[in-house]
Amino acid sequence: MTLEELAGEQQAMGRMETAGSALEEVLSKALTQRSVTVGVYEAAKLLNVDPDNVVLCLLAADEEDDRDVALQIHFTLIQAFCCENDINILRVSNPGRLAELLLLGPSGGAEQPADLHCVLVTNPHASQWKDPALSQLICFCRESRYMDQWVPVINLPER
Repeated sequence: MTLEELAGEQQAMGRMETAGSALEEVLSKALTQRSVTVGVYEAAKLLNVDPDNVVLCLLAADEEDDRDVALQIHFTLIQAFCCENDINILRVSNPGRLAELLLLGPSGGAEQPADLHCVLVTNPHASQWKDPALSQLICFCRESRYMDQWVPVINLPER
């Protein structure tokens, strides 16, 4: 490994950590504004009805889910739809942490939904576009696309 490769790898890790923190902030704000849709089926319904209002799509899967052919087909269709409609997509590699973030929101002791594989964040108010954490995630997605990584994978920081 050359010195340039090592520096580039460290820079990518820093970008990923920053994006993970920004994602936590976006999700906590979206939960308080009730602008989160959870579940593959619910996400597909929302994408069909109002795709212009979706600002971020999260696809969460662990190694076990990677062997689920039906889930991978759903992911492929959702990714294609999001790319077609200019919706930013992120792949989250630790769905357990995502579940913690979604379940520890304002509802507190909510029952765990059966499907946390797809999460959509919608834009209920124009003011959310001015959210610095959301802007940071959008920039992260854009930079990743410039590097030919169309669906960047991030790891949410553990608490």
